[in-house]
This record gives sequence, C-alpha cells and structure tokens, in this order.
Amino acid sequence: MRAGELIEAFWRTANARDWDGFGRLLHDEVIYEVPQTRERLRGRANYVEFNQTYPGNWTATVTELFDQGAKGMSVVDFRVDDAAETGISLFEMRDGLIARITDWWPTPYDPPQRKTDKIERY
Repeated sequence: MRAGELIEAFWRTANARDWDGFGRLLHDEVIYEVPQTRERLRGRANYVEFNQTYPGNWTATVTELFDQGAKGMSVVDFRVDDAAETGISLFEMRDGLIARITDWWPTPYDPPQRKTDKIERY
C-alpha cells in the first residue's frame, strides 16, 4: 500500500474511532513526535491510547495529501469542540505500515491534559 492510501485510511479510522482498524495501519514500533510541544510516543499500543484519550469532540478533514511512495504528508483541518487548527503530518512507512509520524501545528499551544501516561517529554 502506498503512503497516500495508508494516510487516507489513518484519518478515516481515526475520525470513525475505529481503534482496531487504526492500530492495524501502524508498525509495532511506530514513533510519534510533536516537535513544538516536545511530546513523543513509542509503540502501536501507546499511540492508539494517545489518540483514544485525546480530549473533546474532534475531527480531522484532509485538505491536502502528498504521496511519495514510502513517505507522505497530510494537511488537515483539525476541529475540537469550537476550536479549529491546521495540522501538518509527515509520515514514513516501513514494511507496508506507518512507522513514524511527525505532527506540526502552526499555532503555538500547550498540550492538553491527558488520561494517559505513555507520553515522553524530550
């Protein structure tokens, strides 16, 4: 599966809260990072939990998608409750699965309080 197909499935399953389907798209050793908040997660189960516990009623609508085979990027209109943000996600694939995700959020923010202890700060 090419990067673009995996990225489309990633956002579709996340919006549907299909956590089993979402998890099947991720490499066992997936790494997720947000450079501006210095958050990092390692491993499929931790990253799924991170998304399951994101507070508020949120959706992400893909507005742009770039596919370069083993790498890709999405730009999303991310809405949570009454707030809207633009998110830029860089994806790297390995063994046909998403192995690394780096999220960039143009608007500075502090990460929300979470109900998970899986987040590393670096």
